[in-house]
Amino acid sequence: MTYPLCMPAPGRLRERRPWLPLIGAALAVVAVCALGMWRPWVTPSAPVAVEQNVVAQIAPATLQLPDEPHVLVFGDSWVYGSAAIVPTLGFAYRLEDELGWNVTVDGVRGSGYLKPGIDGGSYGERVAALDPSLDPDLVIVEGSINDRRLYPAGYQDAVTAVWDSLVALYPEAQFVILGPAPQVLPVEAPTAQIDADLAALAGARGWWYISPIAEGWISPDNYAAVIDTGPTGRDHPSTAGHAFLAGKVAEAVAGMIEPTEVVADAPLDEAPITP
Repeated sequence: MTYPLCMPAPGRLRERRPWLPLIGAALAVVAVCALGMWRPWVTPSAPVAVEQNVVAQIAPATLQLPDEPHVLVFGDSWVYGSAAIVPTLGFAYRLEDELGWNVTVDGVRGSGYLKPGIDGGSYGERVAALDPSLDPDLVIVEGSINDRRLYPAGYQDAVTAVWDSLVALYPEAQFVILGPAPQVLPVEAPTAQIDADLAALAGARGWWYISPIAEGWISPDNYAAVIDTGPTGRDHPSTAGHAFLAGKVAEAVAGMIEPTEVVADAPLDEAPITP
């Protein structure tokens, strides 16, 4: 006699298996976990590379310059003097009158640490073409907002290579880094990060760093007076803007220069002579 498959045979008690539900539940959990790990509906993303920017900072020493130092100002279109009535009214040229310096200006429009310029190469290519006999007492390296579209890939390496080349070329020179100034407000995020990177890298060398962004040189209050937003200015400093920047740079650098020692020849108890 046959019995339905779903019924137990007569004379036998159905054997209870309390562990079967537990095994089934465990298998279900394993299956869910495996599916969750696999997730065939999700496209795997590339690993995110986190660039560490934690470097030890060294306090910069005061600049020690002769009375009429030879200064190289190296940078982009802001150094070139773009949007001034004539380029020689740019802020870099004006530093000669502001501080009584002998200034050599090397500015290339559109150039940056990563980006080749309109009239020349990237900063690294241009440093390689500098005259070794120039022998400046001070080198000011400005910029650059031109790198913001290429940042951050290779940026810190490019900066390090340029600065190393400058030190090798002019080993007796002192260095000041002038960070990018905002051409638009609010400051673009890559420009702000470039500013932070340059500040950290300069600090690691014990070099002075000037941050127009952190110092708020260009703000909503003076933006229209400093930046020429017209079709010829294209968000560069106007002639008045270059004069303003020259004054700010001169003020910043003056605060880095070792003060002249006071000559104490006269007796201290004498009253000052009134003209």
